[in-house]
Amino acid sequence: MENQSILLKVKTKDGQHVIKDLAAKNTIKDLKQALSKFSSLPIGNLQVLCGFPPKPLDISQDDLYLAQSGVASGDTLILQELSIPPEVTNKIPQVQETLQVESSNDLLTVDSNKLPGILLKHIVPADNSCLFTSINFVLNGKIDSSGEAATYLRQLVAETILNEKHIYDEAMLGKPIEQYCSWIQNDTSWVVDTINAIINRFGEDQNYPLRVLLMFDGIHYDPLYMEPFDGSKIQTIFETGDERVLQEAKILADEAKSSRQFTDVNKFTLKCLVCNVMLKGQVEAQSHAKSTNHMNFGEV
Repeated sequence: MENQSILLKVKTKDGQHVIKDLAAKNTIKDLKQALSKFSSLPIGNLQVLCGFPPKPLDISQDDLYLAQSGVASGDTLILQELSIPPEVTNKIPQVQETLQVESSNDLLTVDSNKLPGILLKHIVPADNSCLFTSINFVLNGKIDSSGEAATYLRQLVAETILNEKHIYDEAMLGKPIEQYCSWIQNDTSWVVDTINAIINRFGEDQNYPLRVLLMFDGIHYDPLYMEPFDGSKIQTIFETGDERVLQEAKILADEAKSSRQFTDVNKFTLKCLVCNVMLKGQVEAQSHAKSTNHMNFGEV
């Protein structure tokens, strides 16, 4: 048995974690100790799910090698806490299944070893500039905490529109060009869109050789990146022709949708930053903007 390293993505109620220090010859006991350490949950109260839809993983055999357990590098585990006593927990029958992912179109069998790492979502601040922060992250591989990158990108958008008025007009922007360019440079300005379950590809008609990936939940953008198995630098820019990465991104989106990690734009609450009126949903925001010409809204 080769002692290959195993990189696992673990989801808990508190967020997302990555386990990097396990290998094929480590055991289920080692896995449980690692999970218990970062989650602060008693080993006897751990329940581990994997697959899509998630199914319980058998963690009752402490001496079983991870290579023999069905756990593979690149897998996503969901960690839950059992509230029943450990002596009862150990008697619960659990089923181990092959990891499969069901997309909106068909059933896909995931072989994580095809990729050099795990595709993850980096959570950026919900500060009205999440789109610009996310774009800067995928271009530079790090978060700009100063806010200067978002300011620069807002200015770049405005300058591009002003220089290419033959492409961007009032019908496209929803307001006069000069007014839009002034609005987009305000760090309280943000764009509301509707939820959809499709992949939007921008620039594919230009035959660009590289792509970056963002995830949109209805009102918020987060960047996607790859955590390499070998511990090297994260990857945020991918070859356009690599459909494996796009498939992994679709799986992340399906997982988020199935666990309702999205914002219903018809129900979320926002605030008009001009008159401080509280509004519910995209329809109310659009109606308020039309009747008052107030265009600045903040996330609540």
